[in-house]
Amino acid sequence: MPGRDRLISQASFPLENDFLLVNAHMHTPYSFSAFDSVKQALDMAVAEKVSVVGINDFNTTDGYTVWAEECLRRHLFPLFNIEFIALNKEDQARGIRVNDPTNPGRTYLSGKGLAFPQIIKGNSLDKFNTIKTESNRHAEKICAKLNEFLSSSDAPFQIGFKDVLDTLTLGNIRERHLAKALRLKIAEFFKDEADQAAFYEKIFRGKSLKTNLINPAGVENEIRGDLLKAGGPAFVPESAESFLELDDVCQIIIDAGGIPTYPFLADDAHGKFTDFEEDLAKAVEALKSRGICSVEFIPTRNTIDVLEKYAGYCWEKGLIVTFGTEHNTPQMEPITVLASKGAELSSRLREIGYKGACIVAAHQYLVATDEQGYINMKGMPCRDDRDEYIRLGHALINSVTKN
Repeated sequence: MPGRDRLISQASFPLENDFLLVNAHMHTPYSFSAFDSVKQALDMAVAEKVSVVGINDFNTTDGYTVWAEECLRRHLFPLFNIEFIALNKEDQARGIRVNDPTNPGRTYLSGKGLAFPQIIKGNSLDKFNTIKTESNRHAEKICAKLNEFLSSSDAPFQIGFKDVLDTLTLGNIRERHLAKALRLKIAEFFKDEADQAAFYEKIFRGKSLKTNLINPAGVENEIRGDLLKAGGPAFVPESAESFLELDDVCQIIIDAGGIPTYPFLADDAHGKFTDFEEDLAKAVEALKSRGICSVEFIPTRNTIDVLEKYAGYCWEKGLIVTFGTEHNTPQMEPITVLASKGAELSSRLREIGYKGACIVAAHQYLVATDEQGYINMKGMPCRDDRDEYIRLGHALINSVTKN
């Protein structure tokens, strides 16, 4: 790739209305995903003219190599991200819901623009590997408890954990994989739809399946909600080892070359906010005090008005802002980032999201070339002026997408 000065000289400026479509948060089969493959996800991005795409799997960077290769084949610009679940014990003790609406203190945290190839090492690498190991171990406990329940329900089959790991995953197993495995087993052993419906009613303890059997995503969501989540017969509480402290997760992300990023829930379907997020100004100051200068939104959850308010305020206060779709459920949705009820993002939101992606792209490049990235080792921006990073990121994106 050309040097920084040449890249910038070849790019088009000023950046007026030249805002490419971005999806900065996509899960792949390396964790759990609606996509069957990375290729499928990126082919959809090309078809929808989404030019900047970010892999954002839970607890793993295993998909980075294929993501990079397949993006470059399609002239898409790759962002290398990750997602963790952390715990803030102070918020937990005070009963404050952060960005998990049901579990006080539990905090989803992304890392944006991680170094590729990987640079994480030492203590942070050990902690990172422990997170992955504990996640799979927890899934194995759920599988064992699910099999106990299936036996007590006189099911004619069991769910083989290793079989699920080998056939439905790329090495990282989650609850949703187990829900899918159970749906497939039921379809295998009960060929008649009436028999399937009767078995679901049995394992749902007298409740009928609400979803039509021709809707596998809906069926799997019901399995997960009824059997695997809290209150279900196969629910297993996560151990303390499954969650690192928020500060530890931030440090892992920084040591991996990335930018700690807070995923805002913002308004839910009923227009309500979590305790942490309902006072936006207070939330932003709290994030900065915790060494977090980047936020993201999954706009399908939110109204345009709330996105304009929340994303706009965060951007004005100097935070990086990006948008994505997740695709971490069985339900297939467009790659194009849309707000709730399919509303298109405003030009202002597209501008904010593109410029945010430019900063992440510039950070990736600088870290990869052994230069100072956007943040220091405390997670804070090295400079107040974001324009230089936006210009460099725009030039980098142009160098890949315009060829």
